[in-house]
Amino acid sequence: MSGKYNGRAVGIDLGTTYSCVAVWQEQHCRVEIIHNDQGNRTTPSFVAFTDDQRLIGDAATNQAAANPQNTVFDAKRLIGRKFSDPIVQDDILLWPFKVTADVNDKPMITVKYKDQEKKLYAEEVSSMVLTKMREIAESYLESPVKNAVITVPAYFSDSQRKATIDAGTIAGLNVMRIMNEPTAAAVAYGLDKRADCVGERTVFVFNLGGGTSNVSLLTIKNMVFQVKATAGNTHLGGEDFDNRMVNYFAQKFKKKKKLDISGNPRALRRLRTACERAKRTLSFLVVATIEIDSLFQGTDFSSSINRAKFEEMNMDLFNECMETVESCLMDAKMDKSRIDDVVLVGGSSRIPKVQQLLQEFFKGKELCKSINPDEAVAYGAAVQAALLSAGIMNVPKLVLQDVTPLSLGRSVLGDIMSVVIPRNSCIPVKKTKSYVTVVDNQPSTLIEVYEGERTKASDNNLLGSFCLSGHTLAPRGHPVDVCFAIDENGILTVSAKETCSGKMNEITITNNKDRMSAEEIKKLIKEAENYHIEDMKFLRKAEAVNALNINLKLSSPEIEKIESSITLATNLLSENHHHNDFDVLECHLKELKIGLDYILAKTV
Repeated sequence: MSGKYNGRAVGIDLGTTYSCVAVWQEQHCRVEIIHNDQGNRTTPSFVAFTDDQRLIGDAATNQAAANPQNTVFDAKRLIGRKFSDPIVQDDILLWPFKVTADVNDKPMITVKYKDQEKKLYAEEVSSMVLTKMREIAESYLESPVKNAVITVPAYFSDSQRKATIDAGTIAGLNVMRIMNEPTAAAVAYGLDKRADCVGERTVFVFNLGGGTSNVSLLTIKNMVFQVKATAGNTHLGGEDFDNRMVNYFAQKFKKKKKLDISGNPRALRRLRTACERAKRTLSFLVVATIEIDSLFQGTDFSSSINRAKFEEMNMDLFNECMETVESCLMDAKMDKSRIDDVVLVGGSSRIPKVQQLLQEFFKGKELCKSINPDEAVAYGAAVQAALLSAGIMNVPKLVLQDVTPLSLGRSVLGDIMSVVIPRNSCIPVKKTKSYVTVVDNQPSTLIEVYEGERTKASDNNLLGSFCLSGHTLAPRGHPVDVCFAIDENGILTVSAKETCSGKMNEITITNNKDRMSAEEIKKLIKEAENYHIEDMKFLRKAEAVNALNINLKLSSPEIEKIESSITLATNLLSENHHHNDFDVLECHLKELKIGLDYILAKTV
């Protein structure tokens, strides 16, 4: 694979709850997971809005309990979906922030920012997280970053993948490739742990994160990574386990204290944070304790949960994960005994019961826990980014052969889904299927392109449509060939050709009715720039506040000479609270500093 993108490139694991960014380091011939400004190698996928500023990552989570209605998370669970989707409707009941529908049934998140109501698409919120990841990388590399490989769950639909690309575009990134999470993790495992293996190895990647569960079965031989099958659930993960715990403890609090917290976002946010912490504790201890001071109406809450109870309340969800595993093996037509390695990825894969069920399913096979489940996906994405970049040396010359996660086809008479490319077909792929006209002298044929596994075409996702007109007038049964082609980037092109006349038409599915238009994306890019400007203004003001927060313990009588300057600067700061021009304040601050330096020099 020859690199064709210029400039620094990174791999980004855009997670439901946490995100991670990594880069290939030429001088060390390895991947570097980049830590954020808090020193953490993963960053919460949270965005918060206050009266003064916008916060992303750790800063957003730190104030979530005090500002729950304006702290947005789980944007990944909304991206590429419709507001009327039952999954979205279920989630809305659990979120403290407000979600409504726009005129096209797209979900919109409503927050309050600087005393004004703002409506945000899920792509916009995800773009803010991606912007944070880009800034983390730029700070570490000390150079601009424009190119990125972004990972998505293997079972993400076309609209969810395209929406993720839109989020990257809004964040100022050129999305080089959308990469499946289990494939990226397999690259990390193959390079880090199996780089020198001889012969072919069959690897099963089990990825259970905060919001999604997806699996892939791959073979690795001579640095060729070939995906055989993939399966998953884009709405099953650690947060669903948290939800069960929150409901359990909320009922316990109601029964014990006779107080109902179900309508209090602040109390629920604090309880959710405690439940997430308890869930992590139960991965290595058998009992976890929850203690929250003044949870609701001044009432403290203290309780505990054991591992057995946690497993009992989530067993149906754990079993769903195992059904996904079985489905993937069936699609690959492979017996579980032929699996060489079972690799765990995603924070929720640490749950002991999940590991037990997985090990039992594979007849006692030892699970591979040698790679960091929180960082493996970003690791693989960084390798792919380096491979796609021009001029990057010392990158392992691996070959990735992925599959399409959903069946692709067209609607035929009777609203039947006629599959042209079955799911789990290796990409790139090109397949042609012959159809016939259904009435005499039919002048044209409508080609409606769908993705999905339902028998009824309209139950699947419509990607686009076009019309092949100018048919040769003939009795019904006149042949028309329809060709589906997917390139290495997953871009689908559908063409139709009348075999007798040679007339042809085609459509490239790069945009569909659910996806943002170029004008909408351009508008959101401009808004993202405005957010950045506002962030910088707030930072300047904060620095000025810190500089003026001076507590001089000097006995020199000359300190009185600058008291009036300090008073004036403080007044200026107060006056500029709602204004954008900080130049006057900063200029005055410089003069004040000169005066202070003079006094300090005289007192030494």
